[in-house]
Amino acid sequence: MTDDFESLADPYRRELFAHCYRMLGSVHDAEDLVQETYLRAWRAYDRFEGRSSLRTWLHRIATTACLTALESRGRRPMPTGLGGPDSDPADPLVEHTEIPWLEPVPDAMAGADHSDPAAIVTSRESIRLAFVAALQHLPPRQRAVLILREVLKWKAAEVAEAVGTTTAAVNSTLQRARAQLDQAAPSPEEVGEPSSAEQRELLDRYVRAFEAKDIPAIVELFTKDVVWEMPPFAEWYLGPENVGRHLDMRCPAISDGMRLVPVAANGQPAYGTYIRTEETGEFSAFLIQVLTLGEGGITHVANFLDTRLFDTFGLPPVWTGDPVR
Repeated sequence: MTDDFESLADPYRRELFAHCYRMLGSVHDAEDLVQETYLRAWRAYDRFEGRSSLRTWLHRIATTACLTALESRGRRPMPTGLGGPDSDPADPLVEHTEIPWLEPVPDAMAGADHSDPAAIVTSRESIRLAFVAALQHLPPRQRAVLILREVLKWKAAEVAEAVGTTTAAVNSTLQRARAQLDQAAPSPEEVGEPSSAEQRELLDRYVRAFEAKDIPAIVELFTKDVVWEMPPFAEWYLGPENVGRHLDMRCPAISDGMRLVPVAANGQPAYGTYIRTEETGEFSAFLIQVLTLGEGGITHVANFLDTRLFDTFGLPPVWTGDPVR
């Protein structure tokens, strides 16, 4: 019977990865937990009785594996989730490598690129950066209950079996989780992707302005309450003026000293950002930017200064091509 396991279970790999990513907030941890899920499932497959679908059974194993992993791991926040006020651009930046920060996820890894019509694809809304960041505020069991009920649309009885509790407890936990999530997560109209010519033009203007380090042109594209954050630094900035001051004072790039290469992360527009080094003149990996678009412009820019993510997004460490337009 185990001979059939791989062919039957493999189509669910990407949605299981997306599930683990929502639970853990880390691409690398999610990959490890998917491997753990498949190992546990393979060992137990001869006892699988088919009382639920294979998909449900695999998600139940993945949920248990994630809850076990979270017993020894802290939540993965964004700087805005640490509870501190927004920062003054004149203050020094303080790097906090000891904090396990939230990581962005490529759409293709989570199944949000809809490239496989045979698979049950991940909705982009369910991996939005703001949503996953908000999930990190929930205790692990609340997190699992909300994901299983709200994202995977399981019945309360199915969730109760998966997390080892009662249906009444699931309903109570879900109510508490919703209340806490409402305080942290944006409303649907506050998030978006380039779905119109105007939004695509907005992104083109952003790339041109950023590569030229034209700060007035950059901040012109922001909403009045734009948020700019950049883990592993705990500082974050609110409003176009403060973001502009930060870029003027702290951004090491010069005019025509950056290249922005488009990628897709968390169902949102994103860029692998390269910076030109004085020694070689090469454009070296610098950070991954994930943008949130609203009706009035760019509402949020998350800058992940972890060059290991370039490999995750299939980007080279050095960009040798022409500017991407």
